[in-house]
Amino acid sequence: MNWKPDRRAKKAIYKQLAEYIENGITDGTFPPDKPLPSERYLAKELEINRSTVVAAYNELVSNGLIQRNRGSGTTINKDIWGITKKRIPSWNRYIEAGSFLPNLPVTQRIRKEAVEQKLINLASGELSEDLFPMKYLREITSTRSFIGSLGYDHPQGNEILRNTITKHVRQFRKIDSSPSSILITSGAQQALHLVVQCLLKPGDAVAIEDPSYNYNLPIFKSAGLKPYLLSVGKSGINSNEILSLYKKHRIRMIFLNSAYQNPTGSVLNEHQRKEILEISSEYGIPVVEDDPYSLTSYTGEPVPTLKSMDAHGNVLYISSLSKIVASGLRIGWIIGPRPVIERLSDAKQQIDFGHASFTQWIANDFLESENFHSHMKRLIKELEKRRDQIVTSLRFYLNNQVEFDIPQGGIHIWCKLNKNVDETKLLEESIKRGVIYVPGSTLGSKKGFVRFTFAREDEITINEGIKRFSEAFYSL
Repeated sequence: MNWKPDRRAKKAIYKQLAEYIENGITDGTFPPDKPLPSERYLAKELEINRSTVVAAYNELVSNGLIQRNRGSGTTINKDIWGITKKRIPSWNRYIEAGSFLPNLPVTQRIRKEAVEQKLINLASGELSEDLFPMKYLREITSTRSFIGSLGYDHPQGNEILRNTITKHVRQFRKIDSSPSSILITSGAQQALHLVVQCLLKPGDAVAIEDPSYNYNLPIFKSAGLKPYLLSVGKSGINSNEILSLYKKHRIRMIFLNSAYQNPTGSVLNEHQRKEILEISSEYGIPVVEDDPYSLTSYTGEPVPTLKSMDAHGNVLYISSLSKIVASGLRIGWIIGPRPVIERLSDAKQQIDFGHASFTQWIANDFLESENFHSHMKRLIKELEKRRDQIVTSLRFYLNNQVEFDIPQGGIHIWCKLNKNVDETKLLEESIKRGVIYVPGSTLGSKKGFVRFTFAREDEITINEGIKRFSEAFYSL
């Protein structure tokens, strides 16, 4: 066989092989009276994985060009040009042609391994079940009557819940709003999607933090946006970088996680907050503030949100109950100017006809009750204990091999590795030893970092997880 795949081409090798065979069927290279080469033969001849050959043959079967025959191998379909053949859609082509991009392969792998292998999970950004307020939520569902409607609710979400959120953000986050300026969403993730899809267009330049959770989100690329990076230090981003990016690229929007930032745990200082708001006002650049963690201060000192300092309506504020109550409730919200909220609300209606009324009822009753205060006190205390444990374990098992700042809130710790190791091999070795985490490059432009999340496991398991990670680290 003279043909070889082009390993430098952007097109997947299985697609190259499928096209080569399809052309060979047309020009007679592969005659209809002889079986096609076996999967094993092609894999060996072309020096590719057998799974690649299988994928190519699956593509050709889907297109009705070949057929698999038990006992006699793979042959060209005799009825290619006929009308009796029932053809299966080429699902691989559809999957790859969609405009909505998949998660990064590493992200997909981490989620899959964590679930299927039941690894010690220092990767997932959610609370463990013992930190959920199960007792209080069961009390709401078992002792209080559901008084809401089971039909479609208000396009912006249940009005009672929006009133409650208005009071909640005023009390805890010093944000003045009104029910008409709030949209209930399915967590913060849907809020980000709505903002990107409705307020920006392909080719727009946006600024995101580096490192950040947004860095590995495919929503920006799916929307055709051009993300530019703002480096994150101990006190968050430097506002001067925003000006520089604006002058070079005319950025249209800024995305920030200002309190206990994911993954660094940094808090944007007051001076930078004021500078960012001044730049936003001077140049008319909207700021999207994603705030999952500001209520988790371990010191008891409240962290002011950007939105609480926003006098002109330049900040779109996103938050949720996912990181402080329960991710399964799927309750998030956006606060912003009324015309913006109405635009986002219209888009959400097109997607899901509005939020589920039952979970809105549960969220409302819990936020209104004194139990919310009791839950937050316990949650912060437990998270602080887990934070202390992971710091102790990192120092004991890795000592001077890692550097990190101790977060004063949130659920993440960002570690710099003081040894040059292969990121992929380190992850694989860690998985073999039964622990999963997030490699730094999936969250930023630099390698040599890892993010550990300490909200999903208890202290004993956290210690064991860091021990296993250190064994993987020292094995390389």
